[in-house]
Amino acid sequence: MIKNKVAIITGASSGIGFATALALSKAGAKVAIGARRTNMLSELGKKIKENGGEVYSQKLDVTKKNECDSFVDNVLKKWGTVDILVNNAGLMPLSFFKNLKIDEWDQMIDVNIKGVLYCTGAVVTHMLEKKSGHIINISSVAGRIVFPAGSVYCATKHAITAFSEGLRQELSVRKNIRVTCIEPGVVATELTNTITDESLQGFVENAKKMESLQAEDIANAIVYAVESPNHVNVNEILIRPITQDR
Repeated sequence: MIKNKVAIITGASSGIGFATALALSKAGAKVAIGARRTNMLSELGKKIKENGGEVYSQKLDVTKKNECDSFVDNVLKKWGTVDILVNNAGLMPLSFFKNLKIDEWDQMIDVNIKGVLYCTGAVVTHMLEKKSGHIINISSVAGRIVFPAGSVYCATKHAITAFSEGLRQELSVRKNIRVTCIEPGVVATELTNTITDESLQGFVENAKKMESLQAEDIANAIVYAVESPNHVNVNEILIRPITQDR
């Protein structure tokens, strides 16, 4: 179903992005991978090539609109199309609001919201012209449920969930562009490494003790969505570990 289609994955240097790039490549897609850590992109690129896949790699900071535009332009020059965009890049430096970690608020807003807008904006004109495409946004269970120390992070993920539904209404019915919002629960990734609020160390330790989802579980959900028949629009996938209660 997705053989020879072109997929762009942001935040591909680790975790869900890394696993998704591998999974889409194994399913037959040509993958364009972007992230700030080019050494990790090189490792991913080697794995994809070893598996017989096609890959394009570029340093990408999604908070910079010109880099998002350049990335998409270069993919179009190389392969002539973009069929799938996976907006995966994200940060989760949880903190209690009273601690006023303003720099971290700004980072989350810039990466989690503006980065998604910039990358989607970079592909949408092309997808509209060809009247096809699939935009996949990685939100979170935090896009539905707010929790202590997550007020700003949850706000960014609520924004992505709302943005995804707005895109669906605007683009799916009228322009044949599918939109999927993926909402993972606790996943074993590097996401908690950005937490600097010392009062949350207990939360981090408890999360590590849980039998978390693996990045590959989310990648499999993404493959399911993109491999669905063209008349099927998988709008939302909420996926938690069996032991997660909220």
